[in-house]
Amino acid sequence: MSEFRKAKRRIQVTPGDSVRIMRELQELSQNELAARTGIPQSTISAIEHDRVKLGVERAKVLGRALK
Repeated sequence: MSEFRKAKRRIQVTPGDSVRIMRELQELSQNELAARTGIPQSTISAIEHDRVKLGVERAKVLGRALK
């Protein structure tokens, strides 16, 4: 028998949720992340609320900024 059991519940995390979680874990404001990435704060907000698609290029920029 395995030591680990498979999780019973799965949650849905959108790309916007992931950006917000990583930003908050690093204690960054949207304005601070905007300054690091060159992406306007309004666009970061829209990404986090799934009003704008993340896109490959933005994902790369945010990935580098959020490590």
